[in-house]
Amino acid sequence: MTADGWRRSWNSGKYRVDETRQGSGCRTGGQTVFLYIEPKYFPLKLLEKQSAIVTGASRGIGEAIALKLAEHGANIAFTYQRSEAKARELEEKLKGLGVQALAVKSDAGDYNQCESFVGEVLRVLGRVDICVNNAGVSRDNLLLRMTPEQWDEVMQTNLKSVFNMTRQVIRPMMKARSGSIINMSSIVGIRGNAGQGSYAASKAGIIGFTKSIALELGSRGIRCNAIAPGFIETDMTHYLKEGDAAKSFLDKIPLGRFGTTEDIANLTLFLASSLSGYITGQVISVCGGLNT
Repeated sequence: MTADGWRRSWNSGKYRVDETRQGSGCRTGGQTVFLYIEPKYFPLKLLEKQSAIVTGASRGIGEAIALKLAEHGANIAFTYQRSEAKARELEEKLKGLGVQALAVKSDAGDYNQCESFVGEVLRVLGRVDICVNNAGVSRDNLLLRMTPEQWDEVMQTNLKSVFNMTRQVIRPMMKARSGSIINMSSIVGIRGNAGQGSYAASKAGIIGFTKSIALELGSRGIRCNAIAPGFIETDMTHYLKEGDAAKSFLDKIPLGRFGTTEDIANLTLFLASSLSGYITGQVISVCGGLNT
């Protein structure tokens, strides 16, 4: 007898008939049986037949998001700039999940490249239901040492890219009167941080842009929200776990751990799906309570 009161009597792999002493089900040979279908054969897919764009997805948070959306049935088009091998590897992983996948080397900070990329997505996938503006860089430096070139690079990659991609995807979304745009901000964009003036400004700009677009496009059925990650473990933030700094960071987090890319991907899935159909213009922190 199992913990839930059922005794297994027959198992074909996909379908299992269980016998119990009492309960509802079909009567067979004087016994009550229950037909149980293994969930893995009929998984809940929140994004079936939808198409999603994820910028900067060849590694870290972007990769986790692309895989999570694909697991729930979305076809994925993603951009990368340098990591060709990783991009192709991710493309194959996505196809292995049974969805269409399109990897395109493109700079989200370049308007013309974004226009070309979205055109290719529409040609191959036929639609854009979800756009995750994830591409970003950090060039941390004290203001006195920061160069104009460093400032401009961060603004172009982090903030201008959000304008570029959003400007391109809203036309097909408006035509469909449906869509979800998800912008990757940061708690640094909310709180600020010494030595991260350019990064904080770009991420704060994303928040203002997100709220404005939500107000502008809500009547067209398009939602726009932002995610503000805290300390998330990626190859770009390995320093968080090194030496005395690790304990210092952890002491500030009420949940007592660093976040994972899976934490961000899970929220992205929620915001991309109909489960969040009445949520727009919001900034949601994923920071273990750090931003409380």
